[in-house]
Amino acid sequence: SRSAGGLSTMSSFFGVVAKQVKSHPALIPLFIFISGGATMSVLALTRAALKNPDVSWDHKNNPEPWNQMEPNQQYKLLTVNMDYTKLKKDRPDF
Repeated sequence: SRSAGGLSTMSSFFGVVAKQVKSHPALIPLFIFISGGATMSVLALTRAALKNPDVSWDHKNNPEPWNQMEPNQQYKLLTVNMDYTKLKKDRPDF
């Protein structure tokens, strides 16, 4: 079957990686940092796609999601010296 071939290919890939790591232990930090960076980039992309008000996945029910945001709703990942609970509404209703 086709999936069995794919599994054996993946297991042989990981076997080659394990063999390289055993013979060259200096590669361990490289694999750790590369896999950590790839994981963090996928998580950042996922968060931006799901939480950012500039991204609209449902154009029929919510064509402009940025108009639905409350003034005290935080959507940035990191804010410096900003307390969103004290913000007042400064824009008109649409």
